[in-house]
Amino acid sequence: MFQNIIDFLMDYGIWGLVIHSFADAVIFPVPAFFLQVPLSLLDPSNALWLATAGYIACLLGTPVGYMIGKLLGHSVLEKILKKSWIDGANQMFKKNGETTILIGSFTPIPFKVFTILSGCMNFPLWRLIGYAAIGRAVKFYAVGLLFYLYGRSAEGMVKHVSLYIFLIAVPILVIFLIIRKRRRNKAAAKLEQTEANTTSISD
Repeated sequence: MFQNIIDFLMDYGIWGLVIHSFADAVIFPVPAFFLQVPLSLLDPSNALWLATAGYIACLLGTPVGYMIGKLLGHSVLEKILKKSWIDGANQMFKKNGETTILIGSFTPIPFKVFTILSGCMNFPLWRLIGYAAIGRAVKFYAVGLLFYLYGRSAEGMVKHVSLYIFLIAVPILVIFLIIRKRRRNKAAAKLEQTEANTTSISD
């Protein structure tokens, strides 16, 4: 059934990808990657435009998925997605919501899991959009750039693009989070010291 929908959307070219990418962030269980690739194969010179259209549509769909999660909760996810995907995303989200959204942008887990889950857990919408903007840009433009540079020969490369992005992005994210945590700890310690000094002076 889903393949029939993808085939139907493919007939509409870039607008089909816009619809698919928007739905990918909201409710459709098949990632937009599966339409972006065949459309890029048809005309590799148009691959970056396709990436841009898909990227913007995905960001526009992100707040819609978020509101669905906020209003309807886990019941929506359980109806449209595998329980293993939901459980995996849930565990990731509890540990670190920000990292989960970024990593979720690269993984095979459909992105709407993270948009809806963000709404369920009242994760700030503006932060969701910000992190989604980074992660989804990498995913869409990695595919688009490969086709633009290598043409149809990029078909074999993009099959594992999520894995390559994941392997590169995760270490960078870990380093970023460690640095940020240290800075926050230093700032908190400095603030605590300042408050202690202020208290001692007032006494």
